[in-house]
Amino acid sequence: MKYQNPIISNMKYQNPIIRGFHPDPSICRAGEDYYLVTSSMEYFPGLPLFHSRDLVNWEQIGNCIDRPEQLDMKNACDSGGIWAPTIRYDRGVFYVTATLDAYGNFIISTEDPYKEWSDPVWVNMGGIDPSLYFEDGKAYYCTNQSLHPGMEEITLAEIDIISGERRSPVRTIWCGTGGGHLEGPHIYLVNGWYYLLAAEGGTNFNHMATIARSRSIWGPYESCPRNPILTNRHDTVKQVQCSGHGDLFEDHRGNWWMVHLAIRTARRTMTQLGRETFLTPVVWENGWPGIGTNKMAALEQEGPLWEEQQETIGWSADFSSKEWEPQWIFVREKKPGLFQRGEGKLRLYPSVRNSAFELGQTFAAARPLDFACEMETIFRFWPDKTGDEAGIAVYLQSDFHYRFGRKKTEQGEFLVLEKIAEDFHQTACRIPVKPGRTHLKIVCSKEKYDFYYAMENEQMRLACSASTRFLSCEVAGRCFTGTVMGLYASAEVKTDAYADFENFKMRR
Repeated sequence: MKYQNPIISNMKYQNPIIRGFHPDPSICRAGEDYYLVTSSMEYFPGLPLFHSRDLVNWEQIGNCIDRPEQLDMKNACDSGGIWAPTIRYDRGVFYVTATLDAYGNFIISTEDPYKEWSDPVWVNMGGIDPSLYFEDGKAYYCTNQSLHPGMEEITLAEIDIISGERRSPVRTIWCGTGGGHLEGPHIYLVNGWYYLLAAEGGTNFNHMATIARSRSIWGPYESCPRNPILTNRHDTVKQVQCSGHGDLFEDHRGNWWMVHLAIRTARRTMTQLGRETFLTPVVWENGWPGIGTNKMAALEQEGPLWEEQQETIGWSADFSSKEWEPQWIFVREKKPGLFQRGEGKLRLYPSVRNSAFELGQTFAAARPLDFACEMETIFRFWPDKTGDEAGIAVYLQSDFHYRFGRKKTEQGEFLVLEKIAEDFHQTACRIPVKPGRTHLKIVCSKEKYDFYYAMENEQMRLACSASTRFLSCEVAGRCFTGTVMGLYASAEVKTDAYADFENFKMRR
């Protein structure tokens, strides 16, 4: 690879290029095809995989972790699970490495990213946010494992890519710039220099990308005099914040870019969507890469693209098929006995909640398409016992969610909106309903969720509105995810109830 800045006419495009909860992006190129993965935390399937041929229009083609036997995430905590993947392509094989929180680092592989990925190979190296680098038939593994107590370090070892075993001792190669929370390392060879990109400052408002270089992969690495090369920590506009944790790459036309995470603010410094995937042009100056827009990511960018960015309209589920669309996700696991799909409907069997503050395991969800988007469904519900309920939900984590559905009570059936925010529990509306088909819709904006309903062929009516504030990542605290929306069914005790959902639509 060479550092150069080809002269190509720029096109405008909008960030983020992948909207909604898609943090820690990593990218690789195979010819003129680009593949990108992001963190998925406690959700299954894990590690969503995207494809593009133009960098700004992306299609999710699958999930790298899509079989329960690959990884067991039943015990993953909120914001635990799978962290910070790296995707690389070497000699006809695609590799993804990531951390399974509290268990270790693993590698999976495939020769065809449209097909299944392998079972994981566990790597005998500590730290998190692992990365792979290939050169001359050798594989190198890089993490933020610290070899010296009290020090933050980026460390490197040669490994056997088949077995995951180390072929060399683990060595410290860089200690960052002192920004704290040193993580997310990636190594690149450009014009005889090894460049080491990392994230510092913590994945919050002090987040940043820093870089160093060396003539040897083992160091010593010198820091870029312009570090950090990307950060929005001093951005007074505050439309974009928390930018960092990136991956550099050269496109097939010789232009350089960085994919990285950042957030868009909804209210003040809050976001309910979490960290999203941004694309920012990179320019080289005096042998160092940099971000030309004052080191900051922006919502509107210009770059040397070759195709116009298309607006994402939305998607809908095809319940005539038993196959789940790749956008569907489940909290920790998808229990087969709770979901029955095909013949034009999705049947949900309620799972028993341990408390009124839980949503339960019967929850099929997808990431929102944007701050402003809509989700709707039509369903029938056959409750059996008091406390049975089914409907739609907006979910941030186990103790932060809103659920809007039909519920059987001792006084009859009601359409109820329950708002859960840690130990705060509010019933925001309670509307009597009759048997029959129920049409539910959520209209989302930056500041509120509007919940609509209709019975049979009636006109849609607003039931209630709820603030987005209490489902923001900043209110929840140590939250690495973002809101998801979907279909649920739950119960207070074991029940024979079920709900049949006829459709599911999401659109901007």
